[in-house]
Amino acid sequence: MISTVLAQAAAGGSGILGQVFLFGSIILIMYFFMIRPQQKKQKESKKFIEEIKKGDEVVTIGGLHGKVSSVEGDTVMLELDRGLKVKVEKSAISLDFSKKPETKK
Repeated sequence: MISTVLAQAAAGGSGILGQVFLFGSIILIMYFFMIRPQQKKQKESKKFIEEIKKGDEVVTIGGLHGKVSSVEGDTVMLELDRGLKVKVEKSAISLDFSKKPETKK
């Protein structure tokens, strides 16, 4: 009986290598299609927030469109209209909506 169990275990050994290869390829695909693009987007967003300066046209996550009138540490003073200013956190400014759409020539 023990020899039968050992023979079955030896025969199943080649399937384990295939499963490891399949599992490894799934992890690799997830990295290139999910994790890596997300890390790149976070890096771009962080760079955008750090480079905000006076005069930039931005959009907040809540949808407010305005022009940066001053930057003080982690807060930004947005001028929404003449005389109407709002203080918001830098993290509340959206990179996706603040980008100008690129026109193709």
